[in-house]
Amino acid sequence: MEYTRISDANTITAKYMDSILIKERLIDSQVADIKTEFFGETFDMPVFTPAFSHLGKYSERELTGLEEYSVAAKNKNILNFVGMMENEQFSRIAKTGAKTVRIVKPYADNGKVRDQMQYAESVGAFGIGMDIDHIFGNQGLDVVIGEQMAVQTTDMLRSYIESSKLPFVVKGVLSKEDAVKCAEIGAKAIIVSHHHGRLPYAVPPMMVLPEIKEALRGKDVKIIVDCGIASGADVFKAIALGTDAAAVGRSMLPALEKEGIAGVEKFLQGVADELRFIMSCTGYSKVSDVDDKCLYFS
Repeated sequence: MEYTRISDANTITAKYMDSILIKERLIDSQVADIKTEFFGETFDMPVFTPAFSHLGKYSERELTGLEEYSVAAKNKNILNFVGMMENEQFSRIAKTGAKTVRIVKPYADNGKVRDQMQYAESVGAFGIGMDIDHIFGNQGLDVVIGEQMAVQTTDMLRSYIESSKLPFVVKGVLSKEDAVKCAEIGAKAIIVSHHHGRLPYAVPPMMVLPEIKEALRGKDVKIIVDCGIASGADVFKAIALGTDAAAVGRSMLPALEKEGIAGVEKFLQGVADELRFIMSCTGYSKVSDVDDKCLYFS
């Protein structure tokens, strides 16, 4: 049989996630509580939305896809994330009432970075952050929708963090080295991610989670993971391996496109219900108790 190399990080990630199995511990267990604390707030589940950008209106509905999933996040009481957009569009996200973290691109125009972060704070964002995995592209520095990106140093990131009272999230961490740097400059959370496979042969986020968790032990930094999260089982595995929460991504898009707000709510509830079921079947009564003792690596 001829061997074919697979460079697609999404395929590698899916195979790794599916290789992790779950052992039952039913006796003396109880129905689990899946509420979680994050940045001093209590959310109904450790499942967050992704930092999507550029979602227009589906089926000529009144709201854009970004606004629709933000409303769903508010209704389900989960932390909401949005990505690249101009201030006017973010103002509409803010008006949904969702607790939202605005992830800003690493623009070469440093003034734009600061303006977008300051604007987010002025209209009531829950947090701000930067998407560092869009710094580089195949031709050198990345260009996103005509916008030039720039290298980001620890000093630059620290200056963003120090300029705001909001918790700062660094998205696109995929090594313990970057995780430690984020902690040292005062970031309050990181998103462990390869941004849907931008880096060929990227390590699966769940595979690198344990060493990142260990590197951040004793530091006040929350961990979120994304890439391929589509079910309660995926969220359970991620939490067991060291994350505080997991963000769904492309897995929620079919529900969003088809049914809008109601579709996303239904999708999120399905993920939550499966997570609660698995926690109950493995002897964990609350999210903070979940560890890797019920995982089996096949």
